[in-house]
Amino acid sequence: MQVSALVWGVTIVVILGLFVFDFFAHVRTPHEPTFRESAFWSAVYIGLALAFGGVIAWQWGGTYSGEYYAGFVTEKALSVDNLFVFLIIMSTFAVPRMYQQKVLLIGIVVALVMRGGFIAVGAAAISAFSWVFYLFGLFLVYTAVKLLRESGHEVEEEQKRDSRIVALTKRLVPTTENYDGDKLITRIDGRKVVTPMLLALLAIGFADLLFALDSIPAIYGLTEEPYIVFTANAFALMGLRQLYFLIGGLLDRLVYLSYGLSAILAFIGVKLVLHALHENTLWFVNGGEHVSVPEISTGLSLSVILGVLVVATVASLLRTRGKAQPQPAEPKD
Repeated sequence: MQVSALVWGVTIVVILGLFVFDFFAHVRTPHEPTFRESAFWSAVYIGLALAFGGVIAWQWGGTYSGEYYAGFVTEKALSVDNLFVFLIIMSTFAVPRMYQQKVLLIGIVVALVMRGGFIAVGAAAISAFSWVFYLFGLFLVYTAVKLLRESGHEVEEEQKRDSRIVALTKRLVPTTENYDGDKLITRIDGRKVVTPMLLALLAIGFADLLFALDSIPAIYGLTEEPYIVFTANAFALMGLRQLYFLIGGLLDRLVYLSYGLSAILAFIGVKLVLHALHENTLWFVNGGEHVSVPEISTGLSLSVILGVLVVATVASLLRTRGKAQPQPAEPKD
């Protein structure tokens, strides 16, 4: 897949332009989005993501388009799981609903920038060392097992992590417990202090950094093309803010989502290990020769990923049928 510097540049400018549009059209004026607004713009961004897959098929062929769709679905599913953590952070810092959009959008842009760095490093490592696929595969299997063991305890772990972040920040810089609109830094008695808005943003940025450690190896298990990895990540993160407000009340009902994501990560991990064996150059594995093992196709990968997500979602909704949705917590004064 040959992608020119011009195409890369235009793609990055367009993606950044969409985020700028999102800020000025929806976030600049603080408000809590309605269900209708969130649903409409979620559909718009998903439509753009699907349409971009058509552009890839037109320019580079159906194989790369399939890799993009598989990567997008995987990253979107992992992003939905991230929303649980975002809810915890918003609750921990008692961010007023009308200001949550700003925290989310800035956090998402920061996440995309950090993931761009991970993508570049991953591409360079894969290009130089084919055995990196072994590391990615084993790491994903380890992550899948860890996610399975910690299922149901993510809230407690995230609260502990946030407490450590807050404690460290408060030791380093002066902070205040009170909000000053949507300002990140304000003045009290002529002294600059950090507001809880900035603390919440730091917590979301740190969480996104940890999520990238899982998501980037996962998508490299579906495609080796940095352009596809980057665009799938960008379109998965785009619209995540709207999705947060759209399905926030349903998140507590997706009780089996972690199990589904664990299965997907384990599946991609095995796929990576098989690919590493097929491309093997390590002297202590089969004498440095390629190992004849079956490889998992992109079509099968996409089918498994979609199938697992559908089963996990339907099972979750059936398991929690009739469960009342919690009302949003009132912000603290």
